Amino acid sequence: MSLGSFIKKQFIDILQWNEDSDGVLAYRYPMADFEIQYGASLTVRESQAAVFINEGQVADVFGAGMYKLTTQTLPVLTYLKNWDKLFESPFKSDVYFFSTRLQLGRKWGTPQPITIRDADFGMVRMRAFGVYSYKLVDPKLFFSEISGTREVYTRDDLELQLRNLVVATMTSALGGAGVPFLDMAGNQGLMSQKISEALTPVFAKYGLELDNFAVENISLPEELQKAIDTRITMGMIGNMQTYTQYQAANAIPLAAQNEGGLAGIGAGMAAGVGVGQVMAGAMTNALGLGGVAAPAGTGVVIGADGGMGVGVMASGAQQPVPTQGNAAPAADPNSPQAKLGQLKGLLDQGLISQGDYDSAKAEVLKKLIG
Repeated sequence: MSLGSFIKKQFIDILQWNEDSDGVLAYRYPMADFEIQYGASLTVRESQAAVFINEGQVADVFGAGMYKLTTQTLPVLTYLKNWDKLFESPFKSDVYFFSTRLQLGRKWGTPQPITIRDADFGMVRMRAFGVYSYKLVDPKLFFSEISGTREVYTRDDLELQLRNLVVATMTSALGGAGVPFLDMAGNQGLMSQKISEALTPVFAKYGLELDNFAVENISLPEELQKAIDTRITMGMIGNMQTYTQYQAANAIPLAAQNEGGLAGIGAGMAAGVGVGQVMAGAMTNALGLGGVAAPAGTGVVIGADGGMGVGVMASGAQQPVPTQGNAAPAADPNSPQAKLGQLKGLLDQGLISQGDYDSAKAEVLKKLIG
């Protein structure tokens, strides 16, 4: 190899980056002791940017295109170097290429549950994950804040930092949004929008542009999920008194199949038919307010084992409330008369059919007259 050929190889005539591997955000052109030839060609492809660093300072930034490196294309660098010969000799400068392509399918998630304030529950602990995409839009800022003088800087190097930014921003964004968690959880698009709005200026601080942010899944601690399920169930039930009557009506056919049939339902039944009215009557008795009759169709029943439940009285029948100093003896709830009255009350309430009533009545009378 001749001396002339060796010297010629020390001058760089063409600067370009082919992006041989995926996921590289910043690439330092291998210069070593080489010098850039005055008038050399710089090729910056679409989805790329090139930055010239002179003596540690960003001198020039080039977008997509093909450039001849002269004093016309390097005005800032010319000023910094203050060449007497107007760049008519080779010069040294670090050249960095940056990828401005969209970085798609980047995943984020909360490694541990995060706690946010909520209008409904006060505090909510949740975990979430999803995907986002971004691109590099300000190479100068990205070089100064992130990549620096490393020969290669990849998106994997940036990933941990971005995930931490996402989680921190999400916590503050959701906590200050004022939107109940249940509304956001039911509309992940709304949650994604709130977080995206908060993340956009955070990414911009590092020369990045957030393209898209999506929440794919939200998971809650088991105890909170149970509380939400209970709340949903209560909302579906609606009127509790109507629901209790419905439950009692469903229990009657099952009781009729048991030994003793409907005749024994009065002493053992603790269903809350007219719970509010019975409780009001019980409060009245406890306060000693005489002369007040229990509401028709309801009553407190004492079973053979001494347990107290809610029974049903005959329609229109009134149970006198004993007054202070004149306590009336308690009626035997197991007597045939009491059972017949209870059955008549169930029939009047529409909780049993006429056929069920006649059958149970016949059984009671059979036991009474032998």
